[in-house]
Amino acid sequence: MARYIFVTGGVVSSLGKGLSSASLGYLLKSQGYKVRIRKMDPYLNVDPGTMSPFQHGEVFVTDDGAETDLDLGHYERFTDISAKQSDNITTGRIYSDIIKKERKGGYLGKTVQVIPHVTDRIKEFIKKDITNEDFVICEIGGTIGDIESLPFLEAIRQFSNEIGRQKSLFIHLTLVPFMKSSDEIKTKPTQHSVKELRSIGIQPDIVICRSEQSIPIDQKRKISLFCNVSIENVIETVDVKTIYEAPISFFDQKLDKQVLKYFKIKSKRKPNLNPWKKITNTVLNTRKTIDIAIIGKYVNLKDAYKSLDEALIHGGIQNKVKINLIRIESDKLKLNNIRIKLKNASGILIPGGFGKRGTEGKIACIKYAREKKIPFLGICFGMQMAIIEFARNVLKINNAGSTELDKKIYPVIGLINEWSKDGVIIKGTDMDLGGTMRLGLYNAVLKNNSAIKNIYKLNKIKERHRHRYEVNNNLREKFEKKGLMFSGMSPDNKLPEIIELKNHPWFIGVQFHPEFKSRPLKPHPLFSSFIKASKSHYER
Repeated sequence: MARYIFVTGGVVSSLGKGLSSASLGYLLKSQGYKVRIRKMDPYLNVDPGTMSPFQHGEVFVTDDGAETDLDLGHYERFTDISAKQSDNITTGRIYSDIIKKERKGGYLGKTVQVIPHVTDRIKEFIKKDITNEDFVICEIGGTIGDIESLPFLEAIRQFSNEIGRQKSLFIHLTLVPFMKSSDEIKTKPTQHSVKELRSIGIQPDIVICRSEQSIPIDQKRKISLFCNVSIENVIETVDVKTIYEAPISFFDQKLDKQVLKYFKIKSKRKPNLNPWKKITNTVLNTRKTIDIAIIGKYVNLKDAYKSLDEALIHGGIQNKVKINLIRIESDKLKLNNIRIKLKNASGILIPGGFGKRGTEGKIACIKYAREKKIPFLGICFGMQMAIIEFARNVLKINNAGSTELDKKIYPVIGLINEWSKDGVIIKGTDMDLGGTMRLGLYNAVLKNNSAIKNIYKLNKIKERHRHRYEVNNNLREKFEKKGLMFSGMSPDNKLPEIIELKNHPWFIGVQFHPEFKSRPLKPHPLFSSFIKASKSHYER
């Protein structure tokens, strides 16, 4: 029997609803329960796939090919439970489904309204694809008071009434600010946030209070009194030194204990916090630091490469080094300043991306990494830029490029239907941008006696993809003659998945996104190997 936990937020965004949901999910899973975590996003985009990282941050990709909110990455990294397409929905998807149904006559001439049709569709999402889960944690995006969130809040209110309060729990996360000028912690924002929530019919059962410092008992009593919540269910979450402390912090605050108490369930076993304690100790006490340069278009936006940043930290934990990320905007790079910008870099990484802006800077950095024997990792678009760099500077195909960026080039990168056997463009393709990519898990067969096979220690791997353009396989023989091995291929041997450079300490490009499968408790082998090579370069 599934029990549903709804997590809402108030006062301001970015308080940590995703991290709180993920930590609770881990604590419940660690006690022997089966957990599912879902995210409901109130924006009108069908999915975040075509949204700028400046607007939304990273797009996270699931095994089954869904482009989702980055919070699903938090869920996966903390619980090690792979998310599905059915774990994320947006207002845009809901309205799109409803309008399609209405156009087909699915409502039999009825007036289609927010209540009941939109709320019914949200309730369908909440309970869809649930089998034997013990707990389903549903995070609602945005903050209380946002007009976009109202249908979701009404839907979870209705849903709770329908399944019964004994099977549903409301958690509300709020800000408890500290005013330095008066040296006081203020509870009024929390009171007003809960008041707003109660005005639409939802009484929170647990209030999680985000604060810079510990909340005095008198202030907790005040929150308890005015928010109509027992004092045991006023849970504080003080800013931590590393996010890996979060499960430990919530356990110390007895969040999982209060959730089980609410549902009248006894814990099956004590949660195992030792892995998180070990990681936290490593992160906080490691002294050796290496510089890793990330060259991209959105490097100064914290959430644009969230999974990538985390995966590099995981690799650092595995190798007992701290990672200092040198974030370099590729469109500001010039040939005469690359050496200065990268002089301290022990490793160079080019992440995924789309569009022409900044590509020449990325290609110049790859040339520098190749010639100076600096460990290099190219991910998706980064691998494609490595192919272009090698084609131009080693194969001497001066006009080598990608048809994504320019049609008047020699296509070493292009859409599959754009190539002939001699590499000349046949035709382009006009398609909507949304939903036209190779998304989700795909197999790759690894070549014997390759660096990548030594890293994975497998013959075949499955990794998550998110891209529209492919490497021109017709040029494979020319590349390999000059020392660029295609060490991972699709099972039909048509699509290059992994490249590596011979006679280089560590130079690998992958068409997929390994960062999506890295976990703090199980670092991805590719990032562990990259950091190990970078550490060796630093120690030379």
